[in-house]
Amino acid sequence: MQYFSTNNPEHKVSLSQAVIKGLAPDNGLYMPERIPVLPKELIESFSEKGFQEIGYAVIGALFSEDLSKSQIKELVDHTLTFDAPIVQVEEDIYSLELFHGPTLAFKDFGARFCSKLMSMLQVKDEKTVRVLVATSGDTGSAVANGFLGVDGVEVIILFPKGKVSLLQEKQFTTLGQNITALEVDGVFDDCQTLVKQAFLDPELNEKLLLTSANSINIARWIPQCLYYFYAFSRLPKTGKKVVFAVPSGNFGNIGAGILAQRMGLPIDHFVAATNVNKVVPDYLRGDAFAAKPSIQTVSNSMDVGNPSNFPRLLSLYGNDESLFREKVRGYFYSDEETVQAIQAVKPKGYTLDPHGAVGYLGLKDFMSENPGYVGVFLETAHPGKFRDVVEDALDEELVLPERLAAFLEGEKNVIPMGKSFEEFKGFLEGLDS
Repeated sequence: MQYFSTNNPEHKVSLSQAVIKGLAPDNGLYMPERIPVLPKELIESFSEKGFQEIGYAVIGALFSEDLSKSQIKELVDHTLTFDAPIVQVEEDIYSLELFHGPTLAFKDFGARFCSKLMSMLQVKDEKTVRVLVATSGDTGSAVANGFLGVDGVEVIILFPKGKVSLLQEKQFTTLGQNITALEVDGVFDDCQTLVKQAFLDPELNEKLLLTSANSINIARWIPQCLYYFYAFSRLPKTGKKVVFAVPSGNFGNIGAGILAQRMGLPIDHFVAATNVNKVVPDYLRGDAFAAKPSIQTVSNSMDVGNPSNFPRLLSLYGNDESLFREKVRGYFYSDEETVQAIQAVKPKGYTLDPHGAVGYLGLKDFMSENPGYVGVFLETAHPGKFRDVVEDALDEELVLPERLAAFLEGEKNVIPMGKSFEEFKGFLEGLDS
C-alpha cells in the first residue's frame, strides 16, 4: 500500500517512508491510498472476540501488504496490553475509558504502536531518528513513555511553558535517557509551528533524520481506530443508531473514528466537542475554516487554534465539505460549562476529567436534538491528570493511581526555548556536533 499527501494526491510513498518521515515534503499529511472495508459479518463477530483479536483483523486489513502476519501480531500485542472498557453513565450514554494505559491517556495506544512500528521499519545502521513532538499535554507523556529506551531513537518534546498540568509535565520532563523536553515560551500552536518548520527545512533534513510522533504521523493516528471497533462491539445491541462524541483539539482522534466508519463500522454520527478553541465547530456550522490563536482553558489538551488533522478529516470524506458537515456535528463549551458538567455527573457515580466533560456535553446536546441514539463519549484521560481542576470542581480530594502519583516524585529537567525557529534550528543542529 502506498500513502499520498493531502496536499498532492500524486505524491505517494511507501509505508516505511510515510512513518519515518511523518510529514510530506509539501507539508501535507499522509493518507492510505485505499481504505479497506471489512465484511459486515466480520464486524458483527467482534462482539465474541477479545481486543487483540479485533486488532489483528483491523490492522491486518490495513497493513497486510507491508507487514507479515507475525509482525502484525507482534505490533498489536505490544500495543493492546490494557483494556478500554465502556462504562454506562446514564441510560443510553456510555463512557469509553481510554486511560488504562501507562500514562493514563488515550494517546498510549498510538504511541506504543508508533514506537514499535518505527523500530520495525527503521533500516539497521541508519542514522539516529529524531522524533519531534509538540504537545499540549498528553501527547508528550504518551510518546515519551512509549519511546523510552528505544534504540536508535531520540525524542524531543516541545511544550508551552505554564500551560500544561503538573502531572502531565512530570510524565515527560523527568524521564531522561533518550527523552529531551524543551519548555517553549509560547502556546501550543507555537510549538507545533516550530516542529512543522523543522520538517520543511532542507538544511536540517540533510543533516538529521527527523520524524514526528504527533497524530500527523499515520503510525500514531491509524491505531486509534481500534478502540472504536472494540467499543462498538461491547455496546448492547438495542437496534438504535450509534453516535460517538469526541473531545477534540488536533482532531486526530475523531479522524481515527471516521477511518473506522469508512472501514465499515456502522457509526451513524460523530460529535466534535471542543472548548472555546472552536475553529472546527464554527466550520461545521458553515463558516470558512480559519486558524486562530489558541486560548488557554481548563481542558488544556484541546487548546489548539490550528488543528493539524483538519485536512485529513476532509480527505476521509472525499473532500466533500457538505458530507463532512452532514456526518459530523460540532459543539463548543466554556470552562464554566465544563466544570458544571463535572459537578453534574459526579452524583451519578462517575468522575469526569475536563476533556471527557466536554465530550459528555457534546453528546448530551446532540442526543437532545436527535432522539433515538445510543451515545458514547470518549473519556480520554484519568481525572487525576487534571487534579486541580477536578478537585476544585468537586471540592474533594482525588486518590491518584500509584503509577500516576509516582511521576510526581521525579525531578523536572527541561531546556528553556523561545519561539524563534532560528533558536530551535540551532539547538537541533547542535545535536550531532
